Amino acid sequence: MMDLAQIETLERQAQTSDNEAPIAAVILAAGLSSRMGAFKPLLPFGEGTILSHVVQVAQQAGADPVHVVIGHKADQLRPHVEHLGAVAVINPHFEDGMFSSIRAGIASLPSETSGCLLMPVDIPLVRPTTLRRVMAKARRNQSMLVHPLFDGTTGHPPFIGRALFGELLASDGQEGGAAAILSRHGSDTIAVFDSGCLRDMDFPQDHVAQLAALENHHLPDGRECEALFDAAGTPQTVRRHGQAVAKLAVLLAENLNEHGRALDIALVGAAALLHDIAKGQPHHATAGANLLSDWGFPAVADLVGQHMALSEGYRRLDEVALVYLADKLVSGEQIVGLEARFAPAFSRFADDAAALAGVRRRLNDTLAIVAAITAEGVEVPGVPMEIRNMLEAAS
Repeated sequence: MMDLAQIETLERQAQTSDNEAPIAAVILAAGLSSRMGAFKPLLPFGEGTILSHVVQVAQQAGADPVHVVIGHKADQLRPHVEHLGAVAVINPHFEDGMFSSIRAGIASLPSETSGCLLMPVDIPLVRPTTLRRVMAKARRNQSMLVHPLFDGTTGHPPFIGRALFGELLASDGQEGGAAAILSRHGSDTIAVFDSGCLRDMDFPQDHVAQLAALENHHLPDGRECEALFDAAGTPQTVRRHGQAVAKLAVLLAENLNEHGRALDIALVGAAALLHDIAKGQPHHATAGANLLSDWGFPAVADLVGQHMALSEGYRRLDEVALVYLADKLVSGEQIVGLEARFAPAFSRFADDAAALAGVRRRLNDTLAIVAAITAEGVEVPGVPMEIRNMLEAAS
């Protein structure tokens, strides 16, 4: 328990902190992991452990310092924490529950921190972008409390401002713990595109599921794609077009992989689905790429930014090319083929030499991709047989 003088000191420090004061991360890793049947912090995850993954996410997001509260198997965990460049904080009362670890972590923070991100070690799939968005909201609004919000549900990690430290440290946790204390204060929220902020890991099957999700964690999942569309205000007709383009692009990628390619099918599907996310905005390919990059998906953004026009001389048969081609073969929700797709543009720009040159270039790029695919022995839906024969003869 803290005395009144210590609490008042914390409150004064909170009032005088500026918007650029560092925000720490407090990672809670002291528990018994009884439901998992194995020690969660040291379970394998990606190229390291669950703990190393969570620490690295906090570090990548810019949280500083990163403190890890340990208790159960502390002697085993401390060297691992220190090797990661984080600070190990011993909680001798860890068996009293999570609130004791929250208090230990907060009490360990240096006075110059303006607040902390409270990160349970068993919620490892939160992305660095989510942490950065939460911290930015806290700084911008000088908030005492900020939660990430995904699909209408608040998730982890919350930002807790220094103004709340004294109240947390003064409590014995007997009346609802941290949740009861925080609920007495209004929380800001910030929309994130991160289903991982809602997914904890209590049982062995959770570990298996999250290991599987980690493989494509650089890409948005289905729920995240819908949240991205919602945030961008993308019309349903455009979303359905994206679904049709994705179906074709994935089919081509799968067929090419069966012929020896090693294309990232998940990346193709996500980028094709989202390629028109900013449809209706000026230079919508670039606008969509900028949105997706800002929201934490740079790999998808790279493909979306090129779906209208390839860079000059682009002749690689890769994920970019497949998204580009599939978009050229689909009108609305239907595969219509090259003639139906390009004829209106040739007619519309018949008197505009510069625009007409752009249409011809896009058609030539499309034909080059078709030629490369057919040379692999893969059929391209929507391309008439006479065009395929001509391309095969030319090759």
